[in-house]
Amino acid sequence: MEIYLVFVDAIKNSNKFWSAKVEDNNLIVEWGRVGYKSQTKIHSLRSNQEAVLKYRNLVAEKMMKGYRRSQSQIDSNCEVSEINRAIELLEIIRPYVEQKNFSVAYINALNQYLKIVPTPLGMQIEPYRVYRSVEDVDYQMGLLNSLLATPAPQVAAVAVGHAPEATAEPKVVSLKTISKNFWRHL
Repeated sequence: MEIYLVFVDAIKNSNKFWSAKVEDNNLIVEWGRVGYKSQTKIHSLRSNQEAVLKYRNLVAEKMMKGYRRSQSQIDSNCEVSEINRAIELLEIIRPYVEQKNFSVAYINALNQYLKIVPTPLGMQIEPYRVYRSVEDVDYQMGLLNSLLATPAPQVAAVAVGHAPEATAEPKVVSLKTISKNFWRHL
Protein backbone atom coordinates (compact mmCIF):
# COMPACT_ATOMS: atom_id res chain seq x y z
CA MET A 1 0.00 0.00 0.00
CA GLU A 2 1.61 3.21 -1.20
CA ILE A 3 0.59 6.73 -2.26
CA TYR A 4 2.25 9.89 -3.56
CA LEU A 5 0.41 13.20 -3.14
CA VAL A 6 1.26 16.74 -4.20
CA PHE A 7 0.03 20.17 -3.20
CA VAL A 8 0.68 22.92 -5.73
CA ASP A 9 -0.23 26.60 -5.69
CA ALA A 10 2.20 28.64 -7.78
CA ILE A 11 0.82 31.97 -6.51
CA LYS A 12 1.31 30.97 -2.86
CA ASN A 13 4.76 29.47 -3.59
CA SER A 14 3.59 26.00 -2.63
CA ASN A 15 5.06 22.96 -4.40
CA LYS A 16 5.20 20.10 -1.94
CA PHE A 17 4.76 16.35 -1.84
CA TRP A 18 3.74 13.83 0.77
CA SER A 19 4.08 10.10 0.38
CA ALA A 20 3.32 7.11 2.54
CA LYS A 21 3.67 3.36 2.34
CA VAL A 22 2.88 0.45 4.59
CA GLU A 23 5.50 -2.25 5.06
CA ASP A 24 4.56 -4.96 7.55
CA ASN A 25 3.76 -3.11 10.82
CA ASN A 26 5.43 0.12 9.72
CA LEU A 27 4.02 3.21 8.10
CA ILE A 28 6.77 5.16 6.34
CA VAL A 29 5.91 8.79 5.63
CA GLU A 30 8.04 11.14 3.54
CA TRP A 31 7.37 14.80 2.81
CA GLY A 32 8.98 17.99 1.59
CA ARG A 33 9.30 20.42 -1.28
CA VAL A 34 9.42 18.80 -4.73
CA GLY A 35 13.05 18.48 -5.78
CA TYR A 36 14.57 19.03 -2.34
CA LYS A 37 15.76 16.80 0.48
CA SER A 38 12.76 15.27 2.15
CA GLN A 39 11.98 14.35 5.71
CA THR A 40 11.02 10.83 6.70
CA LYS A 41 9.17 9.43 9.68
CA ILE A 42 8.61 5.76 10.41
CA HIS A 43 5.60 4.90 12.53
CA SER A 44 6.13 1.45 14.09
CA LEU A 45 2.74 0.03 14.99
CA ARG A 46 1.60 -3.17 16.67
CA SER A 47 0.09 -4.73 13.55
CA ASN A 48 -0.27 -4.36 9.82
CA GLN A 49 -3.95 -3.51 10.35
CA GLU A 50 -2.99 -0.58 12.61
CA ALA A 51 -0.45 0.61 10.03
CA VAL A 52 -3.10 0.47 7.28
CA LEU A 53 -5.62 2.34 9.46
CA LYS A 54 -3.11 5.09 10.25
CA TYR A 55 -2.17 5.24 6.53
CA ARG A 56 -5.82 5.70 5.53
CA ASN A 57 -6.41 8.37 8.18
CA LEU A 58 -3.33 10.37 7.18
CA VAL A 59 -4.16 10.12 3.47
CA ALA A 60 -7.72 11.36 4.14
CA GLU A 61 -6.32 14.24 6.21
CA LYS A 62 -3.95 15.30 3.41
CA MET A 63 -6.68 15.02 0.76
CA MET A 64 -8.93 17.27 2.87
CA LYS A 65 -6.09 19.83 2.95
CA GLY A 66 -6.01 19.91 -0.86
CA TYR A 67 -3.32 17.37 -1.70
CA ARG A 68 -3.99 15.34 -4.85
CA ARG A 69 -2.76 11.98 -6.11
CA SER A 70 0.22 12.10 -8.40
CA GLN A 71 3.32 10.03 -9.00
CA SER A 72 6.92 10.49 -7.98
CA GLN A 73 8.07 9.65 -11.49
CA ILE A 74 6.73 9.93 -14.98
CA ASP A 75 7.57 7.00 -17.22
CA SER A 76 6.04 4.82 -19.88
CA ASN A 77 4.20 2.81 -17.22
CA CYS A 78 2.09 5.84 -16.22
CA GLU A 79 -1.52 5.84 -17.24
CA VAL A 80 -1.93 7.08 -20.80
CA SER A 81 -4.81 9.30 -19.69
CA GLU A 82 -2.51 11.13 -17.24
CA ILE A 83 0.15 11.68 -19.88
CA ASN A 84 -2.49 12.87 -22.36
CA ARG A 85 -3.95 15.25 -19.77
CA ALA A 86 -0.48 16.67 -19.08
CA ILE A 87 0.01 17.24 -22.82
CA GLU A 88 -3.41 18.94 -23.06
CA LEU A 89 -2.45 21.27 -20.22
CA LEU A 90 0.83 22.14 -21.95
CA GLU A 91 -1.20 22.97 -25.08
CA ILE A 92 -3.27 25.35 -22.95
CA ILE A 93 -0.14 26.85 -21.36
CA ARG A 94 1.74 27.34 -24.65
CA PRO A 95 -0.19 30.38 -26.03
CA TYR A 96 0.05 32.14 -22.66
CA VAL A 97 3.83 31.68 -22.68
CA GLU A 98 4.01 32.80 -26.30
CA GLN A 99 2.07 35.99 -25.50
CA LYS A 100 3.78 36.48 -22.12
CA ASN A 101 0.26 36.54 -20.62
CA PHE A 102 0.53 35.03 -17.16
CA SER A 103 -3.11 35.39 -16.21
CA VAL A 104 -5.24 33.40 -13.79
CA ALA A 105 -6.06 30.94 -16.59
CA TYR A 106 -2.32 30.33 -17.11
CA ILE A 107 -1.76 29.83 -13.36
CA ASN A 108 -4.70 27.40 -13.14
CA ALA A 109 -3.39 25.31 -16.05
CA LEU A 110 0.13 25.41 -14.60
CA ASN A 111 -1.09 24.25 -11.17
CA GLN A 112 -3.04 21.39 -12.76
CA TYR A 113 0.00 20.38 -14.82
CA LEU A 114 2.28 20.40 -11.78
CA LYS A 115 -0.14 18.10 -9.96
CA ILE A 116 0.29 15.53 -12.73
CA VAL A 117 4.01 16.09 -13.34
CA PRO A 118 5.61 17.15 -10.03
CA THR A 119 8.40 19.51 -11.05
CA PRO A 120 11.21 20.94 -8.92
CA LEU A 121 10.80 24.70 -9.29
CA GLY A 122 13.17 26.00 -6.62
CA MET A 123 12.31 27.57 -3.32
CA GLN A 124 10.63 30.65 -4.80
CA ILE A 125 8.14 29.92 -7.57
CA GLU A 126 7.88 32.65 -10.16
CA PRO A 127 4.98 31.48 -12.34
CA TYR A 128 6.03 33.66 -15.27
CA ARG A 129 9.47 32.00 -15.31
CA VAL A 130 8.41 28.35 -15.10
CA TYR A 131 8.33 28.23 -18.87
CA ARG A 132 10.62 30.88 -20.33
CA SER A 133 9.74 30.20 -23.96
CA VAL A 134 7.47 28.14 -26.18
CA GLU A 135 10.56 26.00 -26.90
CA ASP A 136 10.56 24.94 -23.23
CA VAL A 137 6.87 24.00 -23.49
CA ASP A 138 7.42 22.19 -26.79
CA TYR A 139 10.38 20.29 -25.37
CA GLN A 140 8.33 19.10 -22.39
CA MET A 141 5.50 18.08 -24.77
CA GLY A 142 8.00 16.10 -26.82
CA LEU A 143 9.21 14.25 -23.74
CA LEU A 144 5.65 13.38 -22.75
CA ASN A 145 4.78 12.31 -26.29
CA SER A 146 7.84 10.04 -26.32
CA LEU A 147 6.35 8.20 -23.34
CA LEU A 148 3.23 7.44 -25.38
CA ALA A 149 5.38 6.01 -28.16
CA THR A 150 7.58 3.92 -25.84
CA PRO A 151 6.67 0.24 -25.39
CA ALA A 152 5.84 -0.63 -21.78
CA PRO A 153 8.98 -2.68 -20.99
CA GLN A 154 11.25 0.21 -21.99
CA VAL A 155 11.19 3.27 -19.77
CA ALA A 156 11.77 6.77 -21.10
CA ALA A 157 11.77 9.13 -18.16
CA VAL A 158 10.43 12.66 -18.58
CA ALA A 159 13.12 13.92 -16.25
CA VAL A 160 15.90 13.05 -18.69
CA GLY A 161 16.94 16.25 -20.43
CA HIS A 162 18.46 14.49 -23.45
CA ALA A 163 17.98 11.39 -25.52
CA PRO A 164 19.17 8.25 -23.73
CA GLU A 165 22.24 6.53 -25.10
CA ALA A 166 21.41 3.51 -27.23
CA THR A 167 23.52 1.18 -25.10
CA ALA A 168 22.38 2.54 -21.73
CA GLU A 169 19.91 0.61 -19.60
CA PRO A 170 16.51 2.32 -19.48
CA LYS A 171 15.99 4.11 -16.19
CA VAL A 172 13.30 5.77 -14.16
CA VAL A 173 14.14 9.14 -12.71
CA SER A 174 12.45 10.19 -9.50
CA LEU A 175 11.06 13.69 -9.88
CA LYS A 176 11.28 14.39 -6.17
CA THR A 177 15.07 14.08 -6.04
CA ILE A 178 16.34 15.61 -9.26
CA SER A 179 17.69 19.05 -10.02
CA LYS A 180 15.22 21.92 -10.28
CA ASN A 181 16.18 22.58 -13.91
CA PHE A 182 15.75 19.01 -15.18
CA TRP A 183 12.96 19.74 -17.62
CA ARG A 184 14.46 22.75 -19.36
CA HIS A 185 16.32 22.21 -22.55
CA LEU A 186 18.97 24.85 -23.04
